[in-house]
Amino acid sequence: MREVAVIGVGCTKFGEKWESSFRNLFVEAGALALEDANLSGEQIDEIFVGNMSAGRFVEQEHIGALIADYAGLATDNIPATRVEAACASGGLSFRQAYTAVASGMSDIVVAAGVEKMTDVGTEVTTDVLAAAADREWEGIAGITFPGLYAMIATEYMHRYGLTREQLAQVAVKNHDNGAKNPNAQFRKPITLDTVINSTLVADPLRLFDCSPVTDGAAAVILAPLERAREFTDTPIKVLGAGQASSTIALHDRKDICTLDATVAAGNRAFQMAGVERKDIGFVEVHDCFTIAEICAIEDLGFCKKGEAGKLTEEGQTAIGGKIPINPSGGLKACGHPVGATGVKQVYETVKQLRGDAKGRQIDTEIGMTHNVGGTGATVVCHIFGRV
Repeated sequence: MREVAVIGVGCTKFGEKWESSFRNLFVEAGALALEDANLSGEQIDEIFVGNMSAGRFVEQEHIGALIADYAGLATDNIPATRVEAACASGGLSFRQAYTAVASGMSDIVVAAGVEKMTDVGTEVTTDVLAAAADREWEGIAGITFPGLYAMIATEYMHRYGLTREQLAQVAVKNHDNGAKNPNAQFRKPITLDTVINSTLVADPLRLFDCSPVTDGAAAVILAPLERAREFTDTPIKVLGAGQASSTIALHDRKDICTLDATVAAGNRAFQMAGVERKDIGFVEVHDCFTIAEICAIEDLGFCKKGEAGKLTEEGQTAIGGKIPINPSGGLKACGHPVGATGVKQVYETVKQLRGDAKGRQIDTEIGMTHNVGGTGATVVCHIFGRV
């Protein structure tokens, strides 16, 4: 296996992008990544695109071919593949691109993610996202993702004594970080009272415990490490990669407060990278709901079960804390265009490790990403380091 580096990154602003089409969002992110890597499209060997559900959001399937076409690469017959793993589609597209380069099958590969979610109403969006759970056992009963994560939160709070204020602090911290991120959907700090007094969605989760509906795209370009400096003075090495699956339905889990796939994917990434938890300078975790960040911190091994709420309350997960979590603002404040989120996490990690995250910069040499599909049926983790 060859060593692999990220040589270019690009990301659109996240939000309600009424002025942009699905395909134009990808083209924008891809063009930014190519420019960042000092590359032309003709030098690309392969493309992987993370996308959850363009067929329902924008009534467009055959996404790989569409992207190759509108990126101007169809005439060169560049292979382009759509990757789907619910909200982990972006992270998995990066893993596939990494594998293609590491194996020697391709040299210059684009990993991208894109989702256009606001072209349909809230009822349709909720139903589309619910399809990432077990439709026959969960969806048919009318349960949606806020309800599923509310079950996790209720059991977790009962078992470990997590307070309403500690849970709300996750959102406060991430909105504070998002206010410093020019690509974030929400760029305004909020207070604990704002979270706690916001509209109840699924007890105990309120509106500000939930990530928003978002449009956006992100793209990164990978190359063999030995060639990376042909394109950039600041390549970022992929140190470790881990993927795992678990049951798609919550009722089949032995413990709904622990995402087994996160534990397994994280351990695999750490084993491959040959680093320890104490070496990690920050983590971009999948905070689709505030309780998801609490579980992720513990399941990745940064503290014991039941301790993440206190860690958050003490400011240890903030920028400047012991283990900064979601310096981008996370899904909660930066936004969650489901197919793009995993690639956005890589984008943020590369910016941080290059020293280009103005206003939210963390001084470290190693960062990590954690991308989840559904309630943890698919998890993808990557670890990155400066060269």
